[in-house]
Formats: sequence, C-alpha cells, structure tokens
Amino acid sequence: MEIKGIIVSGTHEGSYFMSLDVYQGEFKEKLGFKPFPGTLNLEISKKDAKSLIDLREHMGIIKGSGKFGDVKFLPAQLNREISGAILFPVKTEHSDEILEFVAEENLRKAYHFKDGDPTTVKIDEVRFIK
Repeated sequence: MEIKGIIVSGTHEGSYFMSLDVYQGEFKEKLGFKPFPGTLNLEISKKDAKSLIDLREHMGIIKGSGKFGDVKFLPAQLNREISGAILFPVKTEHSDEILEFVAEENLRKAYHFKDGDPTTVKIDEVRFIK
C-alpha cells in the first residue's frame, strides 16, 4: 500500500511524548530501532486515512500507562528509502488525515524536508504486525 502525503508542521509535542520512559523501551523492542524524539507529520487524503483505519487489527501496539495512552504503529518506508514507522497514538489531537512518521534520525535535517514537500509512504503488507 502506498500513500501520498505532504509534509506539514505539527504541534511540536511529538518530541515530548517520544522521549517518555513509558514508551522508550517498547519503541526499541517493537520498532527495531530507537526513534529520533520527534515525528514528521504528513497530511494525507481522507480516502487514504480511511484505508489506514481499516488496517487497525494489523497494527502493533506500544503500551502506555496512566495518562499516557497506547500507540498503534505500522512499519513503513518514506519515499522508498527511509525505514521507519507510522504512529497512531490512541490519544491525539491530530485528525485522521495527519500521519506521524518516525525514524532513527531527524528527517527534516537529514533530508532537508520542509512544509509542503510531497512524500510517499509505503506500508509493506508482509510486514504487518499480527
């Protein structure tokens, strides 16, 4: 499955949540890498957002605790070259049309991404979490 999106600015809260101890151990264990403490936000179409919602039973889960909710995820690639994951926090202020992509590095710096840049996210169905 491939989804086209456009890079947009987020609320800048991703770095806070990504660095919390409640998530750190599980990020490394379940994603297979320690993500950069921040997310790259992508705006996608309503149709693609609906397709992703339909995949919820295939998503992995990173458990939160207390006031910090669970985070569902799908392994993915950005622009067919950057391995990472799409995060779906159970508690979020984002609409379904905003994806939060994480990788090991600061993607805006490493790849000179800026708001408005087009992107493609590829979700490999073989890699779905059971």
